[in-house]
Amino acid sequence: MQEYTRKFDGLNLEPAEWELEPASWQGALSRVPPTLSAALTRAVRRVTEYHQHQRDVGFHLSEPDGTLTGMKVSPLDRVGLYVPGGKASYPSTVIMNAVPALVAGVQEIVAVVPPQGVTDVVLAACALSGVTRVFRIGGAQAVAALAYGTQTIPRVDKIVGPGNRWVAEAKRQLAGQVGIDMIAGPTEVLIVADETARPDLIAADLIAQAEHDEDATSWCVTTDPDLAEALPAAVDQALAGSAREPIARAALERNGLIVLAGSLRDAIEVVNRRAPEHVQVATDGAERVASGIRNAGAIFLGDDTPEAVGDYLAGPSHVLPTGGTARYSSPLGVYDFVKRTSIVRYSPGRLAEDADSIIALAEAEGLFGHAETVRMRVGGEAGKRVSG
Repeated sequence: MQEYTRKFDGLNLEPAEWELEPASWQGALSRVPPTLSAALTRAVRRVTEYHQHQRDVGFHLSEPDGTLTGMKVSPLDRVGLYVPGGKASYPSTVIMNAVPALVAGVQEIVAVVPPQGVTDVVLAACALSGVTRVFRIGGAQAVAALAYGTQTIPRVDKIVGPGNRWVAEAKRQLAGQVGIDMIAGPTEVLIVADETARPDLIAADLIAQAEHDEDATSWCVTTDPDLAEALPAAVDQALAGSAREPIARAALERNGLIVLAGSLRDAIEVVNRRAPEHVQVATDGAERVASGIRNAGAIFLGDDTPEAVGDYLAGPSHVLPTGGTARYSSPLGVYDFVKRTSIVRYSPGRLAEDADSIIALAEAEGLFGHAETVRMRVGGEAGKRVSG
């Protein structure tokens, strides 16, 4: 790890320097401006309240004869959280990954942060979100350290959090050795709009997604020819005042698209085929339109709900499936940080009742030893207890 950090990050850190002293990061909340401290606290509260509704206590199905089937739900022991550096600092990413794990009951949340340095606002988010340890390591090597463990870095059961393409590839290769949340691709938004939508708001929403990075995708699917005609000029005008104009412009030139649909039904079909990370519905009767959307990571309804509210404060984790994987994947949630264990207890009577069927199925599969384990119990002492 030390060699890779020196090679890829240009820092020669001794293993003793990797872990941040708890006092140095747990006190970060007092070092950020009060308005930012209040915003972080509010976000953690909202995300916690939402995800508490995802908790699953399992179930037990008992029969009068003592037979029992059920499901036990247990939290993972230890989770690793990758906190990226790159083009921006993202305290919201810490909150959206760590809080669901905390609500699930995970006891240890180990964060890895850029070795070159990390902002107080990110450290404050760690302190508020239930992170228990913080290490100054990054890149693919940090993912490997969390997956396998080292003399300094504890091995985790699952790794969550976004990163660059090297981090994503490391997670892909290590899946199976360790649990991962998903292989996250570039962020994306698809806006469904009709004649009621304002071009300036749609332009701003397209730019907001594009400013993440040059590979971000921003689409607008509209039924209104006038809106489709007005959008390019509205986007150009808004870009002129954008703080991240070069990044947003590059993303829009590469991956921006305006689709003119013949009807809202056609627009919904575009959404379902694209299966985007974020969908904004800027139409009359937004709830009705959303009811037809099957494939999306998150849906934002109406003019007063820009995607940014989901990034920071609405409640659901903003860790969402990308690249069309919303066809079969779900947002990060409490359910990603628990294990489900089946529980079965047979009574002597139930075993005797099911014995012939179990034996027949086992022998049909050529697993005669399986059949014998049942035959011995029904034909032996267990069988005598039943017949008695």
